[in-house]
Amino acid sequence: MKRFRLLAAVAAPTIALALAIPAHAQDDSTGTEAQDDGYENPEIVVTAQGRAQVLADVPLAVSAVSSETLALTGATDIRQLNQVAPSLLVSSTGSEANGSARIRGIGTVGDNPGLESSVAVFIDGVYRSRSGIGLSELGDIERIEVLRGPQGTLFGRNASAGLINIVSKAPSVNFEAGAEATYGSYDMVRLSGYLNAPLGETLAGRVDAVYVKRDGFYKDVTNGGTVNDRDRFFVRGQLQYEPSSALTVRLIGDYTKRTENCCAAVYLDRASNEYIGDLNDPAANSIVRVLRDLGQPMAAFSDPYSRNIYVTPGRSYAGTTEDWGVSLQVDWDLGGAKLTSITAYRDYWSDQGSDTDYGFIDILYRAADGNAARGFKTWSQELRLQGEAFNGKLDWLIGGYFADEDLTVVDNLRFGNQYGRFATCRIVSGSALAGLYSPGSAGCLAARPAAFGAASPLIYAAFDQLDAVNNKGSTRDVYSQNSRNWALFTHNIVHVTDSVDFTFGVRYTSERKKFAATFGNDNTACTANQASLLPLRSNAALTAVVDAILGLSCQGNSTAELNGVSINSRRSESEFTGTAVLSWKPTDDLMLYGSYSRGYKAGGFNLDRSALKVPILTFASMGGAQALAGNLQFDPEIVNSFEIGAKYSSGPFSLNVAAFQQDFKNFQLNTFNGTVFLVQTVNGCSASLNGGDRDQSKFSTASNYNASAATTGACAADDVTWGVRSRGVEVEASLMPTRNLRVGLGLTYADTKYNENLVGNRTGAPLDQALRKLPGDNLSNAPKIVTTASLAWTPDLGGSGLSGLFYVDTRMTGDYNTGSDLFPQKEQDSYAIVNGRIGIRGPEEHWAIELWAQNLFNTKYTQVAFNSPFQEGSVGAPFTDPQYPGGRQLFSAYLAEPRTWGVTGRIKF
Repeated sequence: MKRFRLLAAVAAPTIALALAIPAHAQDDSTGTEAQDDGYENPEIVVTAQGRAQVLADVPLAVSAVSSETLALTGATDIRQLNQVAPSLLVSSTGSEANGSARIRGIGTVGDNPGLESSVAVFIDGVYRSRSGIGLSELGDIERIEVLRGPQGTLFGRNASAGLINIVSKAPSVNFEAGAEATYGSYDMVRLSGYLNAPLGETLAGRVDAVYVKRDGFYKDVTNGGTVNDRDRFFVRGQLQYEPSSALTVRLIGDYTKRTENCCAAVYLDRASNEYIGDLNDPAANSIVRVLRDLGQPMAAFSDPYSRNIYVTPGRSYAGTTEDWGVSLQVDWDLGGAKLTSITAYRDYWSDQGSDTDYGFIDILYRAADGNAARGFKTWSQELRLQGEAFNGKLDWLIGGYFADEDLTVVDNLRFGNQYGRFATCRIVSGSALAGLYSPGSAGCLAARPAAFGAASPLIYAAFDQLDAVNNKGSTRDVYSQNSRNWALFTHNIVHVTDSVDFTFGVRYTSERKKFAATFGNDNTACTANQASLLPLRSNAALTAVVDAILGLSCQGNSTAELNGVSINSRRSESEFTGTAVLSWKPTDDLMLYGSYSRGYKAGGFNLDRSALKVPILTFASMGGAQALAGNLQFDPEIVNSFEIGAKYSSGPFSLNVAAFQQDFKNFQLNTFNGTVFLVQTVNGCSASLNGGDRDQSKFSTASNYNASAATTGACAADDVTWGVRSRGVEVEASLMPTRNLRVGLGLTYADTKYNENLVGNRTGAPLDQALRKLPGDNLSNAPKIVTTASLAWTPDLGGSGLSGLFYVDTRMTGDYNTGSDLFPQKEQDSYAIVNGRIGIRGPEEHWAIELWAQNLFNTKYTQVAFNSPFQEGSVGAPFTDPQYPGGRQLFSAYLAEPRTWGVTGRIKF
């Protein structure tokens, strides 16, 4: 809705400044210097193809970010790469462990650890099990490479959408030391330092450490204090042994601990999203009336950017995360070939409590007691052998990868101490009994007429039974998954002529996953109501109220039927993937290329018991929980990607352009519909479904769609085709008009959308009806247009060796929807984020003092909006449905960070 205004805003700075990716990644290791006038861009060297190459000679779309750029933009974790990589979007949701990275609009929602990341994260060659694990301090970094498109023939773990490769600074034989101290808004204190020391002629060691503490930017009005704070400690130690130029051994160990309260959410209102309409008005929405009458302050439903939250007394967002690991990398030049071995072990554990309803009323919670956690233990081994053949005509690389990962998820989602009264009032307030609505009375009823005929005593007894759900639910659910995968890959460059190269790579991946779960539950009210009410469902006049009671008694399959139950399952798959690239350098300064890549991401298990069955049914009636274990499986994600590009670099100017199209089958989608998490693989249908897969109402009234439909349209298996397509153009350029001035631009246009006709899996089965808005629409968190711009000026200050610093960068983002189901209440208008930094530096930058601001203009925007858990009003008299779709569903959001500012001092020796 604001896209054209954004385009106008983008055009002005683009014409005025040819702005770009702000800085080089690494000077040419061959020692190439800038021209005598000092105005030439240093050549950028990356390892994106498993070899040290000048970026301008790499025939793929890759952005390289140096340590200097990271310091200038204030990046301390991968989230802040958004400012310098326009095709990348990193966001976080319910906890810092739930971060999600997207490239070209493609990514994986991070709330379910059963789904691997479409965008893989590697740190020092070691795969991190989920991209959210990278949402921590990085320490002293050499460079970060963002590879766009499917990857798998060069790195240990394959990825379907892209890869973030983080390279830390290695030990050297020269003594170096440095420290940094920052104080900023929200009482932020950040201390970091490093020490690099020679330990002999062939051995060097390095230690990096970071400590961060900051108050949160949400104020807990009911309990005092703040939420979304920072309390982090990180240390990394390294040893590098280099007895000769032919052998390098690098040992790395790191440890991270975070003790933080995260992550709160607020209700969206009409001012923050016009589609909210009157949803938050108790006169128009029965669920707001219920929440208000049970104690929810009405201030919670307005002005979300006040960042006031109302946490239930006694509930907490407290969490503790520990992440540690060791890796050993050996690079050995054997004469005719070079061998690289990377052996690693990672151990990650995150325990996170939450006030899961995100409001004052005690509806749902997870206690931070070790029973709401997720952990990964991963051992991996990668081997690569590479060299040259045929007198240098062939650069060859072969490799193998093996990983064994144990994933454990522990859950204790519990109903709060007001859940029963909330549930009965939710039913009564929107039904024919609304005139008897009385929150202070048993069953929320002022009287008990024979409204349901002879069944009235049973119905009212079930109402009373809902109060028995209070403080019940999961006691300890444990999900265990062992994943073993191995792969063989090769990546080769044939120098056809002096100016033409042909690159080809192939990967074979074999994946096996074993799944097991045990459940503990004390919700006997669910089973009691099922026993008494299920026989009444055959009476059409009673079906609606029976389903409402059973649904609220057994939300998310919270039932004592699961107490002591164990289930298990297993899946195996194998896949060939690969790439082919033809590149041509008509001149030394220009390269043209075209490529095809096939990518893959493993299938798996939905680690959420809510996916087992519909809550109103019993496990016994469906053959037991084990018979339903297959419902948790989802298929592997496959992508076919095409790209053409050009790279030009000469003197002070460089320009990279890429056009791409990526078609995804079995796109893995994770959606929270307000009650349960849905995991479905999304495909297209080449035959028309005649609108059977979509909502035809175009945001009109609820009567224009079939709200009771369980699924959407289906098609024959041989008609199944791609379900998601990402197509667009990327531009990156940099200009260094004078020695102390660097300007640049990044622009991404990505039309990332669903097929016009959608089905749920590769056999043509229908999608869940909650996803009816997807066909033909853009993906969530996938803006069509993003630009990034920067300017860095470091003028000399007289002849004393002092220099100044003026730096500014911006990211301008078009409209997009933040919710997987694409409800309009989750739309985010276009916005721009500006960071700035000014300072003074000593001779050779041995010291510096800098003032900085992130989100300088305090832009207000939403990271992710979602259906407020269980907070959907009932349909019926005397209220009318407000804005469609969503009915009376309330909506909450995880907000992006507000403006922050501070002062940083640096010193190095």
